[in-house]
Amino acid sequence: MKDSEIFIVGANGQLGTALRKKYPKAKHADINELDITKKESINDFDWSGIKYILNAAAFTDVDGAENQKGRIVAWKVNAEAVTNLVDVSNKKDILLVHISSDYVFDGTAKIHTEEEDYSPLSVYGASKAAGDIACSIAKKHYILRTSWVIGDGKNFVKTMLELGQKGVDPAVVDDQIGRLTFTSELVRAIDHLLTNKCEYGTYNVTNSGDSASWADITREIFKLSNLNNKVSDTTTTEYYKDKQGIAPRPLHSTLSLTKINSTGFESTDWGADLERYIKKEITK
Repeated sequence: MKDSEIFIVGANGQLGTALRKKYPKAKHADINELDITKKESINDFDWSGIKYILNAAAFTDVDGAENQKGRIVAWKVNAEAVTNLVDVSNKKDILLVHISSDYVFDGTAKIHTEEEDYSPLSVYGASKAAGDIACSIAKKHYILRTSWVIGDGKNFVKTMLELGQKGVDPAVVDDQIGRLTFTSELVRAIDHLLTNKCEYGTYNVTNSGDSASWADITREIFKLSNLNNKVSDTTTTEYYKDKQGIAPRPLHSTLSLTKINSTGFESTDWGADLERYIKKEITK
């Protein structure tokens, strides 16, 4: 597999940035060159020499997807665009890698396997589920289902670290349970599936380790940062009670890693990656 055979969609996002670091000679394009939501743009694009499409593009504003304008964008980017990529994948015999989300589930099950039926609670979740279904039609595809992604750019860890450094004692929800996924872990998993030519299909990919609440993770962030801030636990309902246009959240987001680990992939504990991440942030 050569970098030059890889095309990264959504190259400027958290995951896209990490993928460009891993594959520095991979190809990518801005929206003026390729708009994946438009079939004609996909069809007119020069795909010669491309053997792998890594789709890191997504509309991830969970609450924004609940309003009329955001709803349209969410479906265009998370669902319609995927059907366009599937079309070129099948026509050009290109392997398609797509990123899914724990939001395709309602969070009733405490641990989610790849075989669980779709049960999204929100517009965002429904649009991601539709994208998964579309991607599964590609003859050559990997769907990586993930949760609580942390990488470059704005994210939960950076936000809590900044609040802690400002002396804020935050109130954080304690009834949403899951595991962090660092973009470095996602990139490792993608590279593992591609280089080992694993069986096509859907794979859950998060960091390993004990499941934790956002409040638990915040305490760990402060501990690793040598901050003494206090964290007040609150419920999701209480946290959002005075806010409008809030999408429902799945309360259990832990994904089973049995399938990806059975291919020989060794998952990294989220605590270890969190420690490395914070050290890097503090020394910037």
